[in-house]
Amino acid sequence: MLDHTVPSRIYLSAPHMSGNEQVYIEEAFRTNWVAPLGPNLDAFEQECAAHVGARGAVALSSGTAALHIALSLLEIGSGDRVFCSALTFVASANPIVYTGAEPVFIDSEPQTWNMSPDALQDAFSAAEAEGRLPKAVVVVHLYGQSARMDEIMEICNRYEVPVIEDAAESLGSSYKGRASGTMGAFGFYSFNGNKIITTSGGGMLVSDNLRALEKARFLAQQSRDPALHYQHSQLGYNYRMSNILAGIGRAQLQVLEERVIARRQVYERYRLLLEDIQGLHWMPELKQTATNRWLTALTVDPSKTGLTPTSIIAALTEANVESRPVWKPLHLQPLFRGCRFHAHRPNYSVSEELFRTGLCLPSGSNLTLDDQIRVTDRIRSLVTQEFSIELA
Repeated sequence: MLDHTVPSRIYLSAPHMSGNEQVYIEEAFRTNWVAPLGPNLDAFEQECAAHVGARGAVALSSGTAALHIALSLLEIGSGDRVFCSALTFVASANPIVYTGAEPVFIDSEPQTWNMSPDALQDAFSAAEAEGRLPKAVVVVHLYGQSARMDEIMEICNRYEVPVIEDAAESLGSSYKGRASGTMGAFGFYSFNGNKIITTSGGGMLVSDNLRALEKARFLAQQSRDPALHYQHSQLGYNYRMSNILAGIGRAQLQVLEERVIARRQVYERYRLLLEDIQGLHWMPELKQTATNRWLTALTVDPSKTGLTPTSIIAALTEANVESRPVWKPLHLQPLFRGCRFHAHRPNYSVSEELFRTGLCLPSGSNLTLDDQIRVTDRIRSLVTQEFSIELA
């Protein structure tokens, strides 16, 4: 009799709980601190800031909210421009549009897949010639890999334009001894369910500017003036994290280093299991950086493998395995049609090439060796099939 049992689902990046979260949740319920304020919230901010080496932090409802607040702190609004990494999730640019500003997208470079300093300089030169410099630059650290921050900060400092680090995917990563998210005027992390640690949903804004962070708390709590009655003199947002979710975050932060080690091991195992297949090129790690390897990403050369990312994704889906293409560059998104884009080289876009050839494999810190073998065996079988077809 045939066995029609469906294999268990392997997710791209499943939540991984430590088991200690319930202690903080129960404490919040026992003391009735269930609103967007309380001991867990205060402690989570302090512990996160200490962990990354920032002077302060503000816990918010999402990484998107954190970026929106950061842009508001820089007084960015209608008529302004903001430069933004092109190869990233849409949430890196949506808050720019929330403010009424115009996003200008900057291409990637090959060594990090992140913002190209060459394209950034080209964008600044063009903006200077027009007399319209950007009000900020949003730099994304893709899949945990830090961008070339020395070069990017040198360019931005020369033009006196502040940097916001989108470290949503890179908590636990470092650049030349500094934590990702702590080199610009502001940085932020995401605690969405698929991130390296999670609070179910949430984000954290970090900075050394404590006065700005105090204003961030004010803005995130509907900008309520210090009056007996409800009085509001400026626009605010309902962006604070709850004390319950902050408790989850405290427990998750305690195991962050373990999660980074686990994800780096997942990446290395993929490389070892597939090292004999020609045409697979793994996302590099820049010297003097340490990436958390939030997702294991690679590119696929069809001329050597006979495969495309799309064909691999389809085959893995049939095997009940979740995988994804690399992010579609934002300048190619219908939402941002007509926005300016500066390529890494004339007539050559690195981000577009990565989108055509890039693939993200299941990378959760709770992924087992058997799970990985199941994934790699399916990929290996595809290569074998293509080789057999060529011989025939």
